[in-house]
Amino acid sequence: MPAVNLGLPSVGPAVALVALEIGKTPSTEQAELAELHHLEMEAIHNGSVASVHSWELVTAVDGPGTRMTLFLSGCLLRCQYCHNPDTWKMRDGLITTLDDLVTRLKRYKGVFDATGGGLTISGGEPLMQPAFVERIFEECHKLGVHTTLDTSGFLGKSASETLLDNLDLVLLDVKSGLHETYKEVTGRELQPTLDFGDRLAEKGIPVWARFVLVPGLTDAVDNVDAVAEIVSRWPNVERVEVLPFHQMGEDKWDRLEIPYPLHGATPPDKELLERVREQFRARGLTVF
Repeated sequence: MPAVNLGLPSVGPAVALVALEIGKTPSTEQAELAELHHLEMEAIHNGSVASVHSWELVTAVDGPGTRMTLFLSGCLLRCQYCHNPDTWKMRDGLITTLDDLVTRLKRYKGVFDATGGGLTISGGEPLMQPAFVERIFEECHKLGVHTTLDTSGFLGKSASETLLDNLDLVLLDVKSGLHETYKEVTGRELQPTLDFGDRLAEKGIPVWARFVLVPGLTDAVDNVDAVAEIVSRWPNVERVEVLPFHQMGEDKWDRLEIPYPLHGATPPDKELLERVREQFRARGLTVF
């Protein structure tokens, strides 16, 4: 993938605008925008380039069929169990042009057609760079390629109607159902995710809800019940994926010299997994 590291700041121009839209005061990170060359800022803002962490071809993981999953850099959440803290800052990604990525999509079009796959945009948080997501999804639909957005929904207000019109599936992370637990897990507020989920439901966009089960953090019965209640009110949710916590990301935290809050935490056992899955099934949801 042709790419050049241009040393981006940790929050892109579109995010500064989104912060203003949702009534947030721009942070010191957003103030770094002033350091960007005007042309670099304009290219990110209009979606002709993106800050990309990595990409891979996967099967039956990030949506149906064989998929090209594109991981964009930048995220405002600081989830305790994040296994990719190296995606948090946009400045750490590689600037890649929309044209280069569309060329790559065309190369795999036959694979997508044969398997019912397509493109998944993940991160980080892809809605840190909404103009790029909008434009590449438009290109996908011109090519007849299925589109999926993997998001926390926290920046859902930045998703334009055009973006949603070209969106076939959302992998929506509902990280907790209780507001205080969500804040503990992510450092942010739950409400924007609820608002984005409501918006997706109104438009009838299919959703696969995801919930990461962490013993001692997200596994409380009332927290899981709250997640199940939230998800069950959205008729467009096709399935719920209960994802067991793992420690595969701890070494990245160590390499980045970031204190890891879940050192020593263990994955959920089969009994806990089944209890949580049953809480979702009790709401009539299809659970994986």
